[in-house]
Amino acid sequence: MQDNRKETNYDMHRNDLISDTSSAQTSDLNDVISSMNDSEDVQKYRHWLNKEFVVEESGKSEHKILCFIKAPATALENLACTIVNDTSSLVVDDFEELVSNVISVDCSDYEKTIPFPINIAIPFTSHFRGNYREIMVKVTDVNFQSHYLTPISLEGYHGNHKETFAEVKVYQLGVFSVLSCLKEETFTVPKSGLSQNLSMDSRISFYYPSETFTSPATMKLKIHPIEPSLISTLKARNDMYLSVVSTSALVYVHHPSAQPFNNSVTITLPCPPNPEKKRQEEETEQVRAITSTVKRVAAAYHPRHLLLENLNLNKCIKNDHITGKAILQIQALQFLQCSFSFILIVIISWLFRAMSSLRKNGENLSDTFKLLGHRNKDEWMVFDDIIIQNAQNGLVSFELNEHLESFVVVRLSFLLENTYLLLFAQALEEAVCSTMSNVILYQKRENPYKIIVLLSASKELTWEIQNLHEEGYFGPPEPTQQFPLREGEQIHFQFRGNIFASENGEDFGKAYRLIFHSQRKPRLELHIKEVDEFGNHSSPHYKGTAVFYKITRGMITKEWKQPLPHGNYQNQTPLCKLPLTLPKHEKLINRPQSTKRIFCDSSEALWDNLLHWLAEELAEDNTSLNALRLPVRRSVLQLVRLKCPDNLIHQNYELLCCWQKTLPRSADKQQLLSRYLQKSGRRDLSEELHFKWQNKVFT
Repeated sequence: MQDNRKETNYDMHRNDLISDTSSAQTSDLNDVISSMNDSEDVQKYRHWLNKEFVVEESGKSEHKILCFIKAPATALENLACTIVNDTSSLVVDDFEELVSNVISVDCSDYEKTIPFPINIAIPFTSHFRGNYREIMVKVTDVNFQSHYLTPISLEGYHGNHKETFAEVKVYQLGVFSVLSCLKEETFTVPKSGLSQNLSMDSRISFYYPSETFTSPATMKLKIHPIEPSLISTLKARNDMYLSVVSTSALVYVHHPSAQPFNNSVTITLPCPPNPEKKRQEEETEQVRAITSTVKRVAAAYHPRHLLLENLNLNKCIKNDHITGKAILQIQALQFLQCSFSFILIVIISWLFRAMSSLRKNGENLSDTFKLLGHRNKDEWMVFDDIIIQNAQNGLVSFELNEHLESFVVVRLSFLLENTYLLLFAQALEEAVCSTMSNVILYQKRENPYKIIVLLSASKELTWEIQNLHEEGYFGPPEPTQQFPLREGEQIHFQFRGNIFASENGEDFGKAYRLIFHSQRKPRLELHIKEVDEFGNHSSPHYKGTAVFYKITRGMITKEWKQPLPHGNYQNQTPLCKLPLTLPKHEKLINRPQSTKRIFCDSSEALWDNLLHWLAEELAEDNTSLNALRLPVRRSVLQLVRLKCPDNLIHQNYELLCCWQKTLPRSADKQQLLSRYLQKSGRRDLSEELHFKWQNKVFT
């Protein structure tokens, strides 16, 4: 029994050894295979490619470049890029301007890991950068948490394209957008103090004395310049701001450490001087220059000098050196010199009086300064206790002993109550965040059933209208009155009346959306048609109205899949309205082939043909509608111009048809029209019309 147990134990031990050996060999083989696979993956990861992501534009054969991504080949296979411009309202803030498409980059296979960092280059188009703005790339995740990336480069070749690209190195995927932001300048204030001139504007300086902070403190500043035209616009809207001459730039300061100020900080800012005072100072200098010149001339012809000359002249006469005729000439010259000197004295006295009045007026134009600012996101405050000194060349300086998140200096020609100053500060802050804009709705000249709706900044309105004319789009209606829009705010619109619209030519009756971005041109091309072909029976046109509503960023839901406009705006006041018309078209009636149309009077066709001929003849000579002397109402002339705004032949024909409809059946149309042509000075056309009518000549 013991021997059997020994054998059994031996066999079990032997089997265990065999199994251990085989498992070891298998694991070694798996390690070899995995190491081979790892080496292949390493090779793929080491092989980096620059891949172009494009999207097809609707209705065009061309491709639009979304971005270039430089990454390992294995990673590029799983990356997908799409345009999500409908969410652009969610990726911009105040003082930011979108200059590119909003694109979403994600991984199609979530089990694959992306070897970060990778490079993404996004094309963009930017205007009006200046010293105070810079290009940044904003990355937003699914939870709407954002951070900013500084581009590695802004230009260069990507593939076969040389454009303006913002290339960044990214460590996560998400939604990317290229923005024009206020430039942020960061510096550290040591315990020993610092005098810092900003790189974006060397006239702006901050002086921190020694021991201002107990430990080194980091300061982050942004400067928003104020255009003089903006101040003029605010003063034109409200008379209470007339005393405002100019303002400094808006200064935004971020103080992360929040250390209190142990010493006062001296700040110097440019604040343009009073232009009226500067003009009067120049006039004063001109008066001084003229006065000095007149004094020199008058001194040369002073009566005292003339008296001495008379004494010398009398001596010469006594000595018989001068004849009697020469004496008379000299005396006449002396009289003229005395008169001239008297006139010069009068001019000098007048100039002195003018100069004294200018000095007196200049004294009344002494400017005062006020500092307005924010404390920890509080309301605007006026700091009356801070003394602002007026330096040379339009610079002002003052001392601060506390931290302000934002501030601005206001130059006043006369004192203004603090209540009005606070209202001005609020209006100024709103104005710098907004852009005055207009809505343009034009119809295609060749096809009035095709329209374009465009959001344009007011300062670029003329240029946009010219571009639309080149594309074949014309009014009426005229563009809307200007209104303020912030970056990312939306304009929703829908059609009412007997006209509705469609984006694809099939789904009519929806509401539509335009998202405002000051450096992009949001536009929509739509197809319109009448709701009821038998409507507006008393008008030669179908009539409708486009109603526009303003949607602020706070009214937009934070969802990456933005819903379409709902069209329910009953509780909202319209921003503006634009009237719209469509010409009525002649209805084609399908009759059986056996049916024949018989004109009751064959002269109708001839008369209609002659009216077409006459309209063409008048258009060749650029004859206006008023020159035809036809007895029609002024409203008829306006209707004809509205119906055919850019075609003189059609205008003349429509006017002739409208005049014809006012005649009784028994009237001699040809004789009456010939008489009016003669009154208009077109006897030639009158005779030719009579000849064609009598001989039934079709043109």
